[in-house]
Amino acid sequence: MNWFLTEEQQMIVETARELAQKKILPVREHYDREGIFPWDVVKACAEADLCGLYIPEAYGGFGGGVLDLCLAIEELSKVDGGISLAIAATALGTFPILLFGTEEQKKKYLPDIASGKKLAAFGLTEANAGSDALGMRTTAVLSGDQYVLNGTKQWITNGENAEIYTVMAKTNPAKGARGISAFIVEKGTPGFTFGKHEDKMGIRASSTTELVFQDCRIPKANLLSREGMGAIVTINTLNYSRPGVGAQALGIAAGALDDAVKYSRERIQFGAPISSFQAVQHMLADMATQVEAGRALMYATARTIDAGEKKFARESAMTKLFCSDTAMKVTVDAVQVMGGYGYMREYPMEKRMRDAKITQIYEGTNQIQRNEIALALIKGAATAE
Repeated sequence: MNWFLTEEQQMIVETARELAQKKILPVREHYDREGIFPWDVVKACAEADLCGLYIPEAYGGFGGGVLDLCLAIEELSKVDGGISLAIAATALGTFPILLFGTEEQKKKYLPDIASGKKLAAFGLTEANAGSDALGMRTTAVLSGDQYVLNGTKQWITNGENAEIYTVMAKTNPAKGARGISAFIVEKGTPGFTFGKHEDKMGIRASSTTELVFQDCRIPKANLLSREGMGAIVTINTLNYSRPGVGAQALGIAAGALDDAVKYSRERIQFGAPISSFQAVQHMLADMATQVEAGRALMYATARTIDAGEKKFARESAMTKLFCSDTAMKVTVDAVQVMGGYGYMREYPMEKRMRDAKITQIYEGTNQIQRNEIALALIKGAATAE
């Protein structure tokens, strides 16, 4: 299908596709098995100028938008959804600076991210604060010209491999959502260490680590926006980043579909390729339809954001919801098409299925996405009366 990409966007797709085939495909099994971070692939992405696609040219980036980022993430995820997270999670950690940072903060941090010299991460989730972000216990207390951070963040993607972190902490616990603030924290800051490194079911090439703050002092200048804006920073960041999760999920699904079609043409049963059996054909047809529908929604949402539309939270939630549900269904069906081979670790399909599951969970569970979509619908109907 012609998605009417610009010449530059088509170049992004081709570059990411070539990199995925040459640099990721030969090593994905190794990184999944060992659960180690793919620094060599990150370096290749930096050399291919894929790290700064969504960062303005003024700060060393490509000058593109959310769609440009999504195009690259989808192509990388067709081969490995875990390795692609090094770039996608960096975008999640970067959006707060892009959206709310001062000119000084942008000039200080964005060029190194755009060049791929440094990765970023987003510190929101805690042991008792997942979907209920207001339950966070990390605090930031102003002391002179510094904030003192104390607390622990859990399940942080890019973990100890990032250099720049955007972290949410309570500056005034009595104010609820209005008492949360956002900060930029640099790796190596005294009092900032790393805790448990998680051993995950899928996306095993992506590092997931605790961030530990013990009397961690950061300059007052590292406050994003102003005190009490942390909830707003978080909401806007996730609205911008969720299409990227959709792109990751879509890439996993599209890669699974390609593998399933190829296998169905090669697998002979009862004297014929299983692709000639109507039962298999119908499964493939449904999988392909779901992938194309997800891509249409993801592209439309990303283009809406890039066009400067102010209200897109519902569409962003829909993209994350639909694409991740599609990834789960398509990978499960692809395993079924491949039968016993699909179930074996010797083949990549079971890995795709493991990787797909997380896309229904992180950056807001799909139950939370449904809540947001429904509330937007109800509020819209009430406003129209």
